[in-house]
Amino acid sequence: MLKGKVALVTGGARGIGAAIARVMAGQGARLALLDIDGAEAERMAAGLPLPGMAVACDLAVEREVVAAVDATVERLGGLDVLVNNAGLGRPAGRGGRVDDMSAEDWDAQLAQDLRTTFLSTKAVAPHLKARGGGAIVNIASITGLVGSPTQPAQAAAKAGMISLTKSLALDYAPHDVRVNAICPGFVWTRPWERMTADLKRTVPEFAQLAPREIFLEVIKRRVPLGREQTLEDVAQLAAFLASDAARNITGQWISVDGGTTLRQAH
Repeated sequence: MLKGKVALVTGGARGIGAAIARVMAGQGARLALLDIDGAEAERMAAGLPLPGMAVACDLAVEREVVAAVDATVERLGGLDVLVNNAGLGRPAGRGGRVDDMSAEDWDAQLAQDLRTTFLSTKAVAPHLKARGGGAIVNIASITGLVGSPTQPAQAAAKAGMISLTKSLALDYAPHDVRVNAICPGFVWTRPWERMTADLKRTVPEFAQLAPREIFLEVIKRRVPLGREQTLEDVAQLAAFLASDAARNITGQWISVDGGTTLRQAH
């Protein structure tokens, strides 16, 4: 579905970003992976089905983002797809709750989860327009839909990303650039490993369980379909939204959450 396309994935060294890169490359896209961990991004790019490239980049620093995008366009000959996946993915600093956060904690979370999306989009948009169209896929979160008392900064940033998705979709529609967002639910990634460690320490009934066991127990209690959401689930949707098969879908957010947000709404 993506044969001949050039896609740039931020935060592409591991987790959801890496899974998206693998699926898109498997569908014929050439990939550029931007990540603050340049060495891991290089390893990831080297293992893709099609030759990819990696650029070490702090996606919250505008000059680094612009340089990375320019390098991608020069080496791969243009851009068709941007996936905004980079993010902090965890409460910053001493704690996640508002009462425990410093202003610096708050700013760090919003910089990594929302500023990165803004900067990458701003740098890539002229290249998508020059191609006569393209697609942007923003990886948000269900926390941006339902809120989170323990991760309010992340929830605010992801809600901002969803709102930005709608604004960009309207702005870029005349250029045939589509913008959509994905809101993953319970996906086993490094942030969840850290959260299960906290749950093991603070919830007595979880004290004797392994991290994965805690994760699956939380899913059993909170996800209507009763199963975890996988990296592949998110990656397949991202590839679809980036493809011409989704040519009339823009300004939308789609939850990949096993029905979790339905339960939150009742």
